[in-house]
Amino acid sequence: MSETNVMEPVTQAEIKQMVKASTEEVFSTMLDLSLTLIEAQSASEHPMLVESGATVVSLIGLTGPWAGTGSITCTGEFACSLASRFLSTEYEQVNEEVLDAVGEITNMIIGNVKTALEDRVGPMDLSTPAVIFGQIFQTYSARIHDWLVIRFRCGEQRLQVQMCLAESKPPQPRMFRFPGT
Repeated sequence: MSETNVMEPVTQAEIKQMVKASTEEVFSTMLDLSLTLIEAQSASEHPMLVESGATVVSLIGLTGPWAGTGSITCTGEFACSLASRFLSTEYEQVNEEVLDAVGEITNMIIGNVKTALEDRVGPMDLSTPAVIFGQIFQTYSARIHDWLVIRFRCGEQRLQVQMCLAESKPPQPRMFRFPGT
């Protein structure tokens, strides 16, 4: 942050680089896996629509001078593989431990992005991850509609990291009037 305390907008390109670096770091250090970036694109609505197959989505909120949501999405099969590497135990089907592991991986990836963002915009907070597993569902953000979608390949598996961030508007002071005043 500059000395005059004026925040520069964070660009999609900068967020993409933060997400890419964070995801690659978590996968290499915590899971001993390498990733290949497939593509990064913007989407005007949340790009997560699941119509077939078992899918795991982990969402985490960010608040502060900038606020929004970060998420990761993968197949149930890949979630089991990630949890197996992360927890050093074999998982063949999605269960509570697999969902917890995916939530923690999301926390690390988006937490690293949050730390990188704080250098630019100031202190931020993270929510507890919410992890969803199922078929035929869609996720949606009521406030922010400009998502950055970053797709990776890990062997034959795919991982998608999404971020939507917008500058927070400072709360406006309100005058409350009581009846009879």
